[in-house]
Amino acid sequence: MSVDGEAAPPPPLVHRDWFFPSAAPFLHTAPSSSSSSSKPADPRRPPLFPSTRRNPKPYLGQSRPPMTTRSFPSSSGSSSAPSSSSPSPLQSFVARGDYRYAGIRRKVCFDAPRTKDAARMEGRKAAPGLRTAAITDSGAGSPGGRMKSRWPLSVFVADRLSILDSRVRACGVCAPLVLANITSEESDKILSRSRKSSALFASIAILSIPFIAFKYIDYVSKLRRSTDSEAVSLSKQLAYRVDVFLSVYPYAKPLVLLLATLLLIGLGGLSLYGVTDDTLADCLWLSWTYVADSGNHANSIGFGPKLVSLSISFGGMLIFAMMLGLVSDAISEKFDSLRKGRSEVIEENHTLVLGWSDKLGSLLNQLAIANKSLGGGTVVVMAERDKEEMELDIAKMEFDFKGTSVICRSGSPLILADLKKVSVSKARAVVVLAEDGNADQSDARALRTVLSLTGVKEGLRGHIVVELSDLDNEVLVKLVGGDLVETVVAHDVIGRLMIQCARQPGLAQIWEDILGFENCEFYIKRWPQLDGMQFEDVLISFPDAIPCGIKMASCGGKIILNPDDSYILQEGDEVLVIAEDDDTYTPAELPMVRRGYLPKDFIVPKSPERILFCGWRRDIEDMIMVLDAFLAPGSELWMFNDVPENEREKKLIDGGLDFNRLENISLVNREGNAVIRRHLESLPLESFDSILILADESVEDSAIQADSRSLATLLLIRDIQAKRLPYKEAIVSHVSRGSFSHGTWIGDMQQASNKSVIISEILDPRTKNLLSVSKISDYVLSNELVSMALAMVAEDRQINDVLEELFAEEGNEMQIRSADLYVREEEEMNFFEIILRARQRKEIVIGYRLANSERAIINPPDKNVRHKWSAEDVFVVIAEKE
Repeated sequence: MSVDGEAAPPPPLVHRDWFFPSAAPFLHTAPSSSSSSSKPADPRRPPLFPSTRRNPKPYLGQSRPPMTTRSFPSSSGSSSAPSSSSPSPLQSFVARGDYRYAGIRRKVCFDAPRTKDAARMEGRKAAPGLRTAAITDSGAGSPGGRMKSRWPLSVFVADRLSILDSRVRACGVCAPLVLANITSEESDKILSRSRKSSALFASIAILSIPFIAFKYIDYVSKLRRSTDSEAVSLSKQLAYRVDVFLSVYPYAKPLVLLLATLLLIGLGGLSLYGVTDDTLADCLWLSWTYVADSGNHANSIGFGPKLVSLSISFGGMLIFAMMLGLVSDAISEKFDSLRKGRSEVIEENHTLVLGWSDKLGSLLNQLAIANKSLGGGTVVVMAERDKEEMELDIAKMEFDFKGTSVICRSGSPLILADLKKVSVSKARAVVVLAEDGNADQSDARALRTVLSLTGVKEGLRGHIVVELSDLDNEVLVKLVGGDLVETVVAHDVIGRLMIQCARQPGLAQIWEDILGFENCEFYIKRWPQLDGMQFEDVLISFPDAIPCGIKMASCGGKIILNPDDSYILQEGDEVLVIAEDDDTYTPAELPMVRRGYLPKDFIVPKSPERILFCGWRRDIEDMIMVLDAFLAPGSELWMFNDVPENEREKKLIDGGLDFNRLENISLVNREGNAVIRRHLESLPLESFDSILILADESVEDSAIQADSRSLATLLLIRDIQAKRLPYKEAIVSHVSRGSFSHGTWIGDMQQASNKSVIISEILDPRTKNLLSVSKISDYVLSNELVSMALAMVAEDRQINDVLEELFAEEGNEMQIRSADLYVREEEEMNFFEIILRARQRKEIVIGYRLANSERAIINPPDKNVRHKWSAEDVFVVIAEKE
């Protein structure tokens, strides 16, 4: 029934297959002028907002109206229906405002899935500019109770918008929603905005995930702490895992930064996709430009794009700040690694020096001279010191490296990783220096270093040269290192050289020339053209070298010094020579040498000697044993030091000295301080044949302090000797020396040196140079000779066997012989003839020193040139110990 009591309005003229709720009043369209003239408005039309409650089930108890199918007009206004004046179903329904069908919704069923292009093509065929949908419905008038018809997609969208409008109106809000004549472009925009909103909501949801996760972690942590007081919070565990991940994996930080950058670009692209009309690919690219350049967000238009672009730019600034920090840290770490010497050394056939001591400067100098003929080499020094300090100390050394590169690295030789860092497996020689300080601790560290070197997995290409401080530890180091190790006992070498030089003044200078690479040194090489030749002929086969021995292949490579003349070289034998360099000599044709006879069968007599030891050395018992083997019976050894006399015997016995085995010398003990004059004046200093000033054990840890003590003792002894000499002897000494004027204190000391020989042990080479210039001591033995021996063994490990025999109590040694043993007065002979004459005494002459010369000449260059020799000349020979 109608609200005014009149008859019910007639049924709608056109049946609809789609039902909408009652429309808003502003959606009613006023009739056009043409329609108003032909069809007046119906006064019985129901109001737009009826007060009658709508029927939730309008078809209950009554028949459904028949369904008809009608074509709808296109968006352009042209109609594909039979009559252009007939209204569209949407317009008719909105104009009618039938409230009975407000609650009815029909199921919309689209056709089978098809591509977007196919749908558009089909929509253009049905109605140009519109997309159509297949709406399936059931009706009474259709055959089989079902029929299908094509409807514009705009109708579906209008239905959804009308529902939204009715809900807004229910809240008291009205919006101008245009439902009629919606084109396909407008519907695409609406669907695009819907997708963009979904993308925006998705990005917001992704951003909220970390906050939700942290809240959950905090909640779980509080829950666990409430049940278990000792439980570690989940947040701390997570922070710990992140910390471990960033610290353990070297590329964790760049990887996290990359993931953060990709996440920022992705979320920014989704957010831009939700607030702009661009495609997703364009939004992702735009997001990257905001991240890469924060100034690009200034071109954004609209509140939404500006807010999103500003957020992306702020995140980009944080990303690039972190990237700048990582790059800066990486560069700083690299430079710090280079500065501190932690980078790896990529070298082959280099010399590796492990440790740092006062001998390093001399060692580097000798290695540089040895590599001069090769155009320079590479020496790597690794010590537990800062790299910059090592390089600064090496730069202060006053010598030319002659093309040799010195590379410093900071590390410990006890750590395999540090050894691999300096390419220890590819080094041709490894030199282990003894530390300054306590001898036992230094040798213990050298032993651990050898253990580390033998534990290198890749193995060692070269040999190991170990400097030891105590002779007793040599056996243990060789036991650990095996065939790889060559040992040089510095204390023992200095002690033996001091004894030899005390017996034969001037021998130290010869040892310095032979051990150093500046003059002539030992070389071993095979010459096949010499096979089948006797050793006597081999001696005169080298114009630029002097053969000294044979490395016999038949004896397993054993080196024989001074072999018999009748020995014939076999295949595989090598010749040991003294030459200037390994490429400066070669065998030549045998020269015509006139053989002669010795002027007389001279035997050097051995007379008792009196020797003074000033100071107490750690291995003084070994020096006593060597001295007993060299001296004649009835000799005396005076020991003057501050060790109490009742403790000396116990120390010597603990050191391994057997007093019953002393055959040639007797010990005389005197207690006193060697730097106090009145204590020295109590000694008969003018009666000693040789005086050895030892680096005292109490101050040997400090080279400067030990040298100062030795220097003070030397000056006091020379001054006391000069005052006790008769004036006539002083005049004679003054004439013979001629270096300083008579009456000066240095001149008096030089005159006193004619009466006795003083050998000083100096640890610092700089102090040795000062004493050598003043000439108040016959010779100064220092650690420089040890460095020379280490360098020579590092270059060729076979030379160590030669040095050990020359320093030993038995076998061959270097000696200085008077010229009258080989030549007659004013006799002319060349050097080859002198060599053959010396062979009658089974000696090898390696050089000479003329009477008016201060230094000896080893391996003279012109061996065929004849000279007149005087009885005051001396020859340097290798002979068997008497």
